Amino acid sequence: MNRALRNLITDVNGLLVGNAADAGVKSGVTVVLCEQPAVASVHVMGGAPGTRETDLLAPEQTVEAVDAVVLAGGSAFGLDAAGAVMAALAAAGRGFAVAGARVPLVPAAILFDLANGGDKAWGTAPPYARLGAEAIAAVGADFAIGTAGAGAGASTANLKGGLGSASARLGDGTTVGALVAVNALGQATIGDSPHFWAAPFEVDGEFGGRGWPPGPVADAVTLRHKGQARPGENTTIGIVATDATLTKAEAKRLAIMAHDGFARALWPAHTPFDGDLVFALATGRRPRAAAPDLIALGAAAAACMARAIARGVYEATPASDDRVPTWTARFGDG
Repeated sequence: MNRALRNLITDVNGLLVGNAADAGVKSGVTVVLCEQPAVASVHVMGGAPGTRETDLLAPEQTVEAVDAVVLAGGSAFGLDAAGAVMAALAAAGRGFAVAGARVPLVPAAILFDLANGGDKAWGTAPPYARLGAEAIAAVGADFAIGTAGAGAGASTANLKGGLGSASARLGDGTTVGALVAVNALGQATIGDSPHFWAAPFEVDGEFGGRGWPPGPVADAVTLRHKGQARPGENTTIGIVATDATLTKAEAKRLAIMAHDGFARALWPAHTPFDGDLVFALATGRRPRAAAPDLIALGAAAAACMARAIARGVYEATPASDDRVPTWTARFGDG
């Protein structure tokens, strides 16, 4: 019997998510824990990525599966979070067995939220290892979106960003989900309107139900972006997942196709100053009876990613010293 959907990436059987954030720093960490090692790959399309352990996810590399994936704020400082997650998993006996040791495999990606009004005067003790440990300790099937986890300090050109998630179930029962921290150079909304670029993919009013604009929006394609010419201050980082059984090469194709969700939900996307990337995870909880329908899986992943991006922005909540307003503060509750 199919389980009811939460509209979260944890609808994919075999995944749990934990968030941790520091309100004073205005930053945080999100961990996706694979209950059993999951086949994984990644595709990077932004010009300014910040990553850890992504080379091993190429289809030709030796290791097939990972234990967890980390998304973090803090620019390169945020990569510390993955080390703390590794330590927690190693203590629990998790990891790739090699030469009598176990090494947990935890790829990670970061976004730049250092200029968002939070207190970044941490001296020699950045908070991200602590936040990584808190996030892995908090994993569960239910988790907060909006101003939470890796999206706690995120922003877009005109509105606060945030952590978003969405899921869908295909006709054959396969589940697909997406998780994303939206800190884009550009916008998730169309011009000065409240309408989301992802509107055609919305399900049950999940990001306000405003739909597509009733007519042309004069400034729809006007290029507005934060930073203008300051590289490294952005990034949308996401994960798509399925319970299908995939090879590493098939997971790579899933990650590539999921990037369409960025292009459908953000204007512009994949810029030289974004670090846009998508991890793909396949938990294999559904047996591989035949070749998977990668067209259907990829299309669903892209739609879920677009919806998750809009949800991350829509669910953001205000905090002190915000540089941009939330969607709700600017446009109402939908």
